[in-house]
Amino acid sequence: MKFVDLSHTFEDGMPGFRHENDDGTHTEYTAEVSPFFSHEESREKYDGKAAFEVTEMRFQTSMGTYLDSPYHRHPEGRDISELDIGELILPGTVVDARGLGGDEELTPDALPREANLEGSAVLFNFGWDNNWGSEQYHSYPYISEAVIERLIDADVSLVGVDTLNADNHEKPARPAHTRLLDEEIFIVENLCNLDSLVGKSFRFYAVPIKAKDTAAMPIRAFAEVDQ
Repeated sequence: MKFVDLSHTFEDGMPGFRHENDDGTHTEYTAEVSPFFSHEESREKYDGKAAFEVTEMRFQTSMGTYLDSPYHRHPEGRDISELDIGELILPGTVVDARGLGGDEELTPDALPREANLEGSAVLFNFGWDNNWGSEQYHSYPYISEAVIERLIDADVSLVGVDTLNADNHEKPARPAHTRLLDEEIFIVENLCNLDSLVGKSFRFYAVPIKAKDTAAMPIRAFAEVDQ
């Protein structure tokens, strides 16, 4: 088996969502990663014979490559801790959606016509991970409402994108999150390296820590590829 890492590096000052404020400014989501205590600070506790770092992190849970639970959109939905591991390790299919520009929608023509997608993770490769960390990353392609309904009809288990959001940020109703999470179809955003999986048979892993009362959580997403 071959393993392909599909996660962006989680690091101090990393890019995240941007919310526009009423005064025209923006609030940037980010992560703060720093020592809670360092090797040097801990050394005297062990009489100079050992030293350890304990790292502290502060972040909104919708950061980096992350998984949305139904609770993210629906108050009565299951949270991250209530998802079974078996629901998050799935046969995967990559849809080659490269070629779209920012703020363009993907139509159902891009979906594989004959493939059986039931119970699978369908990952959309827009090639947008190449823009990670740039201003262009905030203007991204997205899946259309017709695609969303096709995915629901196909009884998929998870939908992933290599963009900031599965939804068009200009649509307040957020149809992808509203419809998919209502159907208990989980969402993974900010994937990367999907180019290497186009046309491949693989198993997708999207397992977060078991966090209670939590709507979303970063994951170490990866693929186990049949060779």
